[in-house]
Amino acid sequence: MVEIRETRKEDIENVKRLWADGDVMRFVGFPEGLIQTDEEMGQWFNWIDSGRPARNHFSIFDDGRYCGESFYNIDEAHGNSAALDIKLFAFARGRGIASKAFSFTIEEAFRNGAERVWVDPVPDNAKAIALYERLGFKREKMPEHLIPEGGEPASIYMEITKERRAQGQ
Repeated sequence: MVEIRETRKEDIENVKRLWADGDVMRFVGFPEGLIQTDEEMGQWFNWIDSGRPARNHFSIFDDGRYCGESFYNIDEAHGNSAALDIKLFAFARGRGIASKAFSFTIEEAFRNGAERVWVDPVPDNAKAIALYERLGFKREKMPEHLIPEGGEPASIYMEITKERRAQGQ
C-alpha cells in the first residue's frame, strides 16, 4: 500500500540516499548523484519545514519501503505558481506510484494556494514527460522569470491550472 506523507526529520537519511543515487538524479544534472553532508541535509529540512504550507516535501513509501520524494514550492510573486518535482528509486518506477504521489502533491499545492503548478523536465526524460501529460500538464511557453539570463531554456515547461484540473482537462 502506497503512503505519501510530509517528510519528517527521521526521513532525512532516506532523502540523502535518494539524492546520492546517480540513476535518480541524472535528469536533474547529477549523473553521479548529489552527495550531501548531514549538516546540509539538516539545513535543507529546516528550509522545507519553515516554509510549510507554501512549500512542502513528501516522502513516498510502498508497504513501508521508502520509494522516493515529491515536492512543491509556491511562488506568490509570480501568480501563485508552484514548481513541482518527483523522484523515485528505479525499483519503484512503472508501478503507478508516481501517478498517485504526484497527483497527491498537485492537490496539496492547490489546496495551499497555488493557482497553477508546473514542471520543467529535460527533453530526453520521456517517462517523466509521459507521466505529466497523463496527469493533464500541457506544454506552454516558459515564463520569462524562469529563463536563465541571456540563455535559452534547456527544459520543457509544462503546467496545469487549478481551474483546468478541476474540470478534468
